[in-house]
Amino acid sequence: MAEDVLTKPNPRRRAPARPPTGPARFFSESGTTSSEALYCQLHEAIVSMELLPGTPISESHLAAENGVSRTPVREAIKRLAKEKLVETVAKSGTFVGRIPISSLIEASLIRRTLELEMARCATACLTAADIAKLRRCIQQQKHAFRDGEIKIFHQRDEEFHQTISVAAGYEGIWDHIQQVKVQLDRYRQLTLPQAGRIEKTIDEHKAILAAMERGDPSMVAAALEFHLGKLSIDLQILRQKWPNYFIHDIET
Repeated sequence: MAEDVLTKPNPRRRAPARPPTGPARFFSESGTTSSEALYCQLHEAIVSMELLPGTPISESHLAAENGVSRTPVREAIKRLAKEKLVETVAKSGTFVGRIPISSLIEASLIRRTLELEMARCATACLTAADIAKLRRCIQQQKHAFRDGEIKIFHQRDEEFHQTISVAAGYEGIWDHIQQVKVQLDRYRQLTLPQAGRIEKTIDEHKAILAAMERGDPSMVAAALEFHLGKLSIDLQILRQKWPNYFIHDIET
């Protein structure tokens, strides 16, 4: 893909600014290092797509606005670069990274493989409390959709899948999935606003739960595969709509 998205960055906004006194006070009072706090701040903004691919990231701007030297800013950016969340282009600067298609495909495969096995295991030992929690997640997703609270909807979506992993006795695997699917989470911020997508997600969660309640592992696998297996179709649509948001891969 051409590098024009980086040489002509998205003008929407620069990296998030904070009052100079606030973050500096937070660093000293909480014991959190300025590098860690900046990393978390930027990581959240990038993964949530508050900062879009191609947005410029200025070391001096971040340092000045957060009341720190440029050293912790560089450290935070270095960590983000390892996760392919930022790109540095010679003689152009540092920018929010485009979404690597190779990472999406790998993360999708890992997630589907692990979650299918966890769902099968959970089905064999599902308790009434597990069922109640899964139902509550779905109900809260409905409310979040009704109220236009997309962030809450996403949180309940995460909780639904985490509950299945806990029920299966593999909560540690969910933690691993969380690390792997960072680029998928960015991608999902683009898919959820698509017309009818949220309603479909809720219906798919209902189908997964219904299959688990029936105790049918093959039905559970089919429902979950349908829920998680639409990457290639959606990706074609999104790449046509936002071609500059994607790249085949990013060198680290």
